[in-house]
Amino acid sequence: MNFALIHNTDMSAGMAYKIARVVYAESGAQSLCGVEALTSMIKNLSDASGRCFSDLISDKMIFAALSEKSCRHERMYVQPTNRGFQMCLRVAKRMLRGGLKDSCYGAQRFHHADVMPDWARARGYIADIDGMLFYL
Repeated sequence: MNFALIHNTDMSAGMAYKIARVVYAESGAQSLCGVEALTSMIKNLSDASGRCFSDLISDKMIFAALSEKSCRHERMYVQPTNRGFQMCLRVAKRMLRGGLKDSCYGAQRFHHADVMPDWARARGYIADIDGMLFYL
């Protein structure tokens, strides 16, 4: 009997986990609406900037939860079986397949309502979803 090693060339599963982890850390998976908005913002920013998803989701200037100083950083270590994380994962997979509608009105940046970054001071937000403010 001959066996052949099969290589999985579909990298989207790994990317979906990375996106879901960042979305979970930032949103806390409070609601499907917030998870979809943040995930669609990632897609909008990628489309507008030409940056790949892996580059965007590792940018601490976009996602404060990546910084060890962030109060949301501990969420980066969520167990993959966590129900909220599983919701984020389903939404990330849907986005990667092209099936996620833009639920943040074209936004390409966001921050949490409890902080005011310098870049946001001269701008008006276009949506407030689960305490996350979204900007064009």
